[in-house]
Amino acid sequence: MGGKAAIVTGGGTGLGLAISRELGRRGYPVVLASRKREHLEAGASSLAGEGVAVHTVPCDVRDRGQVERVLAEAEQQFGGVAILVNNAAGNFVVKAEALSPRGWEAVRGIVLDGTWNFSQVVAQRWIAQGQGGSILNIIATYAWTGAAGVVHSVSAKAAVLAMTRSLAVEWGRFGIRVNALAPGIMVTEEAAKNLGYSDPQVQGWLAQQVPLGRLATPEEVARLAVDLVSDRHPYVTGDCWTVDGGLWLVGFPNLRRFLDGESWENDQPRRG
Repeated sequence: MGGKAAIVTGGGTGLGLAISRELGRRGYPVVLASRKREHLEAGASSLAGEGVAVHTVPCDVRDRGQVERVLAEAEQQFGGVAILVNNAAGNFVVKAEALSPRGWEAVRGIVLDGTWNFSQVVAQRWIAQGQGGSILNIIATYAWTGAAGVVHSVSAKAAVLAMTRSLAVEWGRFGIRVNALAPGIMVTEEAAKNLGYSDPQVQGWLAQQVPLGRLATPEEVARLAVDLVSDRHPYVTGDCWTVDGGLWLVGFPNLRRFLDGESWENDQPRRG
């Protein structure tokens, strides 16, 4: 797969940028796709400064035409695509009974529809060209555990996990691998803002819930993501790797008190 590009949705910030940087470090040209041009420009500048071959394409993953344009530009710039990382996501904390139809549709559209759009468009090209490829879908452990306050994201990511396994079965005969990665809680600007843990004290409380006693870094998650999506593990498909310090084994932090406007610290840490 070397020499051809990797497309990373939501690749200009946070985990997407960390994955893009790790892909570039391993020799892959990277195509960043994001709705926000300022994210693309900042991310591309950072990567280019490190010697990564990078191209940016503004894209709303919910728009099929824009998705097709990303693929076309990736092929024009780098000759083809070997890897797709579906990282774009939307999330915010809200009580299920207060979630608006618009909020539900926005998160479902970005997470589920966007993942499907990119996966099908790219796979169709691979199949037509008779080449294999690798797709990685970024989900979350609450796709199988559930969690309060994020029913829209939980539902969409659970659907993506089912999609991952179904496509792995169906597209394996074409040499296309499809896997998922479920990261733990990371301190990235967007996630911390959307999920309400920008405060270092809240981050400290969250870290106490994790069996390993700390939160994940985007860089360590990115290393595992690129291990999985690259040709380093060519016989792994239909799987979901978890990198969360064991948090899913003890349960995602209880957000119910937070949803009611109380302090996170009112919940007792699970670790001694």
